[in-house]
Amino acid sequence: MTKYIASRGLLPLLLVCAAGAAFADVTALSNADASAGLKKALDQGINSAVGKLGVADGFLKDPQVKIQLPPKLAKAADMMHMLGLGDQVDQLVTAMNRAAEAAVPESKPLLKAALQKMSLADAKNILTGGGDAATQYFKKVTYAPLQDKFRPIIARTTRQAKLAEKYDALAGKGVELGLLKSDEGSLESYVTEKTLDGLFFMMAQEERAIRQDPLGQASSLLKKVFGAVR
Repeated sequence: MTKYIASRGLLPLLLVCAAGAAFADVTALSNADASAGLKKALDQGINSAVGKLGVADGFLKDPQVKIQLPPKLAKAADMMHMLGLGDQVDQLVTAMNRAAEAAVPESKPLLKAALQKMSLADAKNILTGGGDAATQYFKKVTYAPLQDKFRPIIARTTRQAKLAEKYDALAGKGVELGLLKSDEGSLESYVTEKTLDGLFFMMAQEERAIRQDPLGQASSLLKKVFGAVR
């Protein structure tokens, strides 16, 4: 075993232990293969997640990520519907989701830069971690930069919505009354956070799909690496 670690590297051994697979199944894996396979998988996941969300209706038509008004403003929205002002609420919800759809494509360069900077230690933790270990890595290293990237895009888009000022006024009153957190008190901040939530949710979905069905992936290297850890 000591000779195996010295000659093949620690990562393939971790893959065996994590999966409980037969030793012979992964002896062909080198650190380079494992790292390359992981990065290829994550690159595929980034492309897929951004591609699904960063288009018209990517957020709006997907109930899993659709951005709604803050729950604590739901009563106000219901009241507006009762008063015949439901179209205004719907227009605002659409505008929020359009802003998210416009912002998401800008995430790809930051996510791919983080992928290239991934260390061997990071790769080990991801390969032997939980079903969303890679997503948690990206969230840790890109969340703040993505906030900075998204905010001006979302601000520019929401300024075009005539109801943005009404949202801010309504949410601001909610903050004063202690019904909302401060980051829900402006349309820009609220939509930025919800956009990030949707992006990382979709990335986690893509990651789990690859882990659960590595043999269904097109790349032979993905099959080799993720097939070994199953």
